[in-house]
Amino acid sequence: SLQGDRMWHFAVSVFLVELYGNSLLLTAVYGLVVAGSVLLLGALIGDWVDKNSRLKVAQTSLIVQNASVILCGIILMIIFLFKTQLLTLYHGWLLTMCYILVITIANIANLASTATAITIQRDWIVVVAGEDRSKLADMNATIRRIDQLTNILAPMAVGQIMTFGSPMIGCGFISGWNLMSMCVEYLLLWKVYQKTPTLALKSAKVEESELKQLNATKESDMKPAEGVQLIVEKDVAGFEPQQEKEVGCAARIAEPFITFRDGWVAYYNQPVFLAGMGLAFLYMTVLGFDCITTGYAYTQGLSGSVLSLLMGASAVTGIMGTVAFTWLRRKCGLIRTGLISGVAQFACLILCVISVFMPGSPMDLTVSPFADISARLFENEPLPTIASPEPEMILVTGMPNLLNGSTTPANSDPEMSPEPVPLISVSLLFAGVIAARVGLWSFDLSVTQLLQENVVESERGIINGVQNSMNYLLDLLHFIMVILAPNPEAFGLLVLISVSFVAMGHIMYFRFAQKTLGKQLFVCRTPDPKTAPDSSPPGNTSTV
Repeated sequence: SLQGDRMWHFAVSVFLVELYGNSLLLTAVYGLVVAGSVLLLGALIGDWVDKNSRLKVAQTSLIVQNASVILCGIILMIIFLFKTQLLTLYHGWLLTMCYILVITIANIANLASTATAITIQRDWIVVVAGEDRSKLADMNATIRRIDQLTNILAPMAVGQIMTFGSPMIGCGFISGWNLMSMCVEYLLLWKVYQKTPTLALKSAKVEESELKQLNATKESDMKPAEGVQLIVEKDVAGFEPQQEKEVGCAARIAEPFITFRDGWVAYYNQPVFLAGMGLAFLYMTVLGFDCITTGYAYTQGLSGSVLSLLMGASAVTGIMGTVAFTWLRRKCGLIRTGLISGVAQFACLILCVISVFMPGSPMDLTVSPFADISARLFENEPLPTIASPEPEMILVTGMPNLLNGSTTPANSDPEMSPEPVPLISVSLLFAGVIAARVGLWSFDLSVTQLLQENVVESERGIINGVQNSMNYLLDLLHFIMVILAPNPEAFGLLVLISVSFVAMGHIMYFRFAQKTLGKQLFVCRTPDPKTAPDSSPPGNTSTV
């Protein structure tokens, strides 16, 4: 599943840039749609995960996700084959409708992927690990390592196919891969479900007989088990009215809005709220290998092959981050690990700040960041490009030289030969982004386990759904920034804004750590034993 996801996420941004020419606009619109959809539907997706059986949720989301990718790949192949003809039909409106269809189907695939991630990485893994916190940490790190390993292999495979083949061949390869992997993943999920009987038990679903037993337990003043009190308050109130009268039409219409509100309120009341917010603020950045960075690097003259190697390097540092997480957690505890990881990430991003002011940086504040939008929307002019001194084309995609003259062809004028100085800015930028992955993924694992340990099972889906919504809310803002300022001259300004938001996120996490540990925050000591005691309260189970 992760291999197919990574290949698709890498390829879709390149496909959109390839289709639309030298502009990040279509890529940013795609990111905007994806972020907006998860923002609005994250709580509803999480609630659906909570209310249905684990196997049903995993299988349904798996089929929808892979089927959407396959269909989207087929449509992209058709567009690449008949793009010239589509441009001439209905004044280009048919091609525009194809773009809209691709973005819509790709968005459905992302929503299904969100549901899969919530149920497998936030719920199934907790049930399989049981009460063993160290086992849970190791499983989280292992899943992240697999994710980062696929982040190496997937871009390399797709990048080489697109560089030495064609985008159409790349679409066909991804569609075929998802078709085969869907069958294998379906069978593997079934086997895991059969070998773990506790996955069939879900506290969010309470039958009438169970409610009577819970009420009897409450009357006898016995201490309820973990999560039971929340279940009684939530499910008993909604069970009895269903026996008296059926839910009206107005109530059904209002139900999604009520779920949306309740999910965000519950998220705000979580003890790890500030930690979750700190993680969300890290999404307000252009300093990650998402579709914006991929598209930007592509327009700067990097081929799919070179870009895939850079993404592979970032995956290697990401794997190093998972190793650092498990080691730091054993030495200093979970909360302190997040704090140390945050400091490491921010220190690496200083290189990106320096790159903005180094020779070769495309940042030019004299150029209006809104020039592209105004020209496109109001003056009906094509988007401006940064032309190289020589007219030769250097990429198989037919895009002009955009690396500030540092990638001119070998047969060009000797006076225009490349010099190493302009590469300083680009090198520092990607060096900072790649090095920061160590701290980023260690921090991500820290917050992920804090959410796993401190959220009761009956609300695990909706809380993680809201966390995804919060992540995408900040992600949405960074896509809006790129839509407003897609020209390369403004990218340096976006880098500075991104680093500022990363700093604010880590300040929030520091506040959470300070409130939780108090004076013990800077006292690094060995955490609690592996297995948590059964009597631990549900709201305070994090290893410090």
